[in-house]
Amino acid sequence: MSSTSPTKEKILTSALDLIYARSYADVGVQEVCEHAGVKKGSFYHFFPSKRDLTLAALDRQWETVKKNIFEPSFSSRGSPLKQIERCFVLLGEFQAQIKARTGHVYGCPFGNLATELSTHDEPIRKKIDGIFQAMERYFEQALRKAIAAGEAAAQDTRAGAQTLMAYLEGSNMLAKTRNNPGLIKQHGQVVVRLLAGSTPATPTRSRSVT
Repeated sequence: MSSTSPTKEKILTSALDLIYARSYADVGVQEVCEHAGVKKGSFYHFFPSKRDLTLAALDRQWETVKKNIFEPSFSSRGSPLKQIERCFVLLGEFQAQIKARTGHVYGCPFGNLATELSTHDEPIRKKIDGIFQAMERYFEQALRKAIAAGEAAAQDTRAGAQTLMAYLEGSNMLAKTRNNPGLIKQHGQVVVRLLAGSTPATPTRSRSVT
């Protein structure tokens, strides 16, 4: 049985919801407490500072993302490249659910904070970098299997995994900018074709007769 305090859970959930929907700078401790229905004394009993709350919230968010996106994707029976594609599909579905509920695509909770805080909050930067590296390990393992199965060309799998991570984050950002979660699935299909050594067909241009 979990020994986690219900009050602590309320604070964590409120921080995740508020910061993800807006930004770290735009959400204060008082607002988190009001959203959670707790007093400031309860907040500081569990979290010495807003940064400590954010670090704990990032850990919680990663556990959720890992459970609902990465583990189902990379434990599926599909080929290694299909597993990579499934990661994009599940991420797109996750963003589509958020849009259906709020009207907006919020993008990557980790990428949003990295963009906002990496240059002036080292502990949060390191936490997010660690999460990104954990994601990259899933991609690297799939790439190694794809190469062994002849599905992808031999390559530096670590660099390839970092490139896939950049591709995933870029898809999140573009989906957020255009408020279109469907772009993430489309990008996953393209990246798998690229890994397999194929490219989208180029339309044939008709030549004018002179």
